[in-house]
Amino acid sequence: MLGLDAFAADAVNAGAAPASNAPADDGPAYGPELQGFNYPAPVRQFEFTSQGEALHMAYMDIAPEHPNGRTVVLLHGKNFCGATWESTIERLSTAGYRVIAPDQIGFCKSSKPRRYQFSFQQLARNTHALLESIGVKNATIVGHSTGGMLAIRYALMYPAQTQQLVLVNPIGLEDWKAKGVPSLSVDQWYERELKTTADGIRRYEQATYYSGQWRSDFEPWVQMLAGMYRGPGKKEVAWDSALLYDMIYTQPVVYELGLLKMPTLLLIGQKDTTAIGKDAAAPEVRAKIGHYPELGKSAAKAIPHATLVEFAELGHAPQMQDPAAFHKALLDGLAAVSVKN
Repeated sequence: MLGLDAFAADAVNAGAAPASNAPADDGPAYGPELQGFNYPAPVRQFEFTSQGEALHMAYMDIAPEHPNGRTVVLLHGKNFCGATWESTIERLSTAGYRVIAPDQIGFCKSSKPRRYQFSFQQLARNTHALLESIGVKNATIVGHSTGGMLAIRYALMYPAQTQQLVLVNPIGLEDWKAKGVPSLSVDQWYERELKTTADGIRRYEQATYYSGQWRSDFEPWVQMLAGMYRGPGKKEVAWDSALLYDMIYTQPVVYELGLLKMPTLLLIGQKDTTAIGKDAAAPEVRAKIGHYPELGKSAAKAIPHATLVEFAELGHAPQMQDPAAFHKALLDGLAAVSVKN
């Protein structure tokens, strides 16, 4: 999660008006593993050992009524959880796809280790181990936001098990460090995260995720995040979030896009301006990062077998802002690729 400073600064930079007149931090409190927040399907736990620590990885496994023989794995973003794929899970399942939606270690209903070397390679290994444990040998990998960075890393590490790659407004399509965004220490990220409130989240999401729009159906996802910072595990959640931001900043994937061999579908909301650490950068640096119309096109050019679909009026979360348009593009893109199980 972004801390309040980052949420608020990015909202101001985007010129967002307040999303609502709701109190700054009013709402429910959830446990450090999102205890008390309901998911759209039964949550299971994959228990495993990693880096010498016993961990558990939450996931949903939704079987379709009329299977088409394909499996889709949905990888959530930094300020998202498996639950935020709710409408996508329903549409894919109705269309015959088995759907797996995990919460990565450090997020949501999964373990929050205090000492863990977070890397996209490690998260990809964890995800692969989960899929092996439930008998999934091949799948279409869909990644949104930070989940897009993870999906790319997964596809590079496990190309034979990745039938198709779908990237939804992925971050990591540019190297913020190389472009001049200053480094923040884990301790600095942690202090920022401790300031997280619902109001800061709401303002940031309105500006960046929903291109200035706000609807009541966006509010549960604000409360999902803010609730963990109201609960007894606030410090655990903030610490893991800080570690994850350091991972994102230091491990860009843009340099390896040309190595992707599988069919890749890019679904890009054009109003997105996401760039990690943008609020800490100088004005001249902020002006040249987070331009998704350019980033989507450059990624499509770099990836050998890419198809680009652009949503002119949508932001960072097209699957939530305009589910009908997004799911049509997703289902059409999945149907266009013939895969072997």
